[in-house]
Amino acid sequence: MSAAIVIVFIIGYLCIALEHPLKMDKSATALITGVLCWVILVLGTSGMPAGNELLGAGSESGHHLNGLLSEHFGKISEILFFLLGAMTIVELVDAHDGFHIITDRITTTHPVRLLWLIVWITFFLFAVLDNLTTAIVISALLRKIIHQQEQRWVFGGFAIIAANAGGAWSPIGDVTTIMLWIGGQVTTLNIIRATFLASIVSLLVPLLWITFKLRKQQVPPLDPTSSHEEKVSTTKFEQSLIFLIGCLGLLWVPVFKTFTHLPPYMGILFSLGVIWVVTEWIHRSKASEVRQKYAVSSIIQRIDTATIIFFLGILLAVASLEVSGHLRLMADGLNAALDNMYLINGLIGVISSIVDNVPLVAACMGMYDFTIYPPDHDFWELLAYCAGTGGSILIIGSAAGVASMSLLKIDFVWYLRRISAYALLGYLSGIGMYYLQHHL
Repeated sequence: MSAAIVIVFIIGYLCIALEHPLKMDKSATALITGVLCWVILVLGTSGMPAGNELLGAGSESGHHLNGLLSEHFGKISEILFFLLGAMTIVELVDAHDGFHIITDRITTTHPVRLLWLIVWITFFLFAVLDNLTTAIVISALLRKIIHQQEQRWVFGGFAIIAANAGGAWSPIGDVTTIMLWIGGQVTTLNIIRATFLASIVSLLVPLLWITFKLRKQQVPPLDPTSSHEEKVSTTKFEQSLIFLIGCLGLLWVPVFKTFTHLPPYMGILFSLGVIWVVTEWIHRSKASEVRQKYAVSSIIQRIDTATIIFFLGILLAVASLEVSGHLRLMADGLNAALDNMYLINGLIGVISSIVDNVPLVAACMGMYDFTIYPPDHDFWELLAYCAGTGGSILIIGSAAGVASMSLLKIDFVWYLRRISAYALLGYLSGIGMYYLQHHL
């Protein structure tokens, strides 16, 4: 029965990784995997590894399992509600054309200057917004200002590197950093202080390399194209107001957590309530169909709920491995085989370029408790960096990469040949920067 949990988890994970060839949505697979793992736990607890939480059998063990399930589900729900609130705020800003405040100000046609501008906008935008929205905004911008496919793919590839680097150092950036922040493994100011320079270096090194190559090749200027051709249906005041409130609402969350000591999802729900009231107020005198278009009840239908369900399923599956004791055995195996924090996290980052980094980080959170690595330990900081930036090595290694692959039609093999080396160099350079910062 103990081995059955591992087998179900591996099969489910393979189905998630092979989502596109199998033409099966990973959210459905994740849900089935998560529930089946807990069913196996309930049906038999006698074959669990030594040192697990499940002692005894019968109804007493069943009650203990239900209590553990409720405890883990509560922690998972904090992450899900945070993501739901943040994604709704971003969709509200997008519906009001708030992102045009950024895109309308990009006018340069020089390839090198434009590349630097795009990647640094992406770097800091991703630190505040969710990865899917950042990828969508940047991809839409690249389609408007770059017509040549090869150039557009190069820009898109470096935008992926920038997005993942930007999300690694921010507590509200990448989903994996959010998980560590909500779980208490890292705190706001410390994760920024510890990983900001490493994230900067992971982008700066490949950017300097490609800049040298582009200047050497004498790439011709781009054709001037307006980045704001489509007709917008909101006023400049409405765009600016919702963009400002949305960004402040997201930035307010870590401040809220610091002063109230309440979980971050409470702060994001408060911010959502504020921007909800503001949108109702600015559209109060408009026609009913216009009010309905910008109402949260309509905007929330645009949320990628399948992604939230995926997180629910995979985090439930990982929780079952933690309760059964398998994650503890895996941690002991990694420590025995590698016995080095940098090797362990470096390997996790490389693996995250092949499979989704969310279950990897969730597994690490279960494998290593606070008695081994207390909050703000170097291990958690380096894990946030490696899991966030390692996904850039392959285009399927992050949500930003998958979204850009779909929107810009970037070929997997092309990315592997033209971008992966830059991403790997930046990834390793960032680890080196982290080491220098903390040990020398």
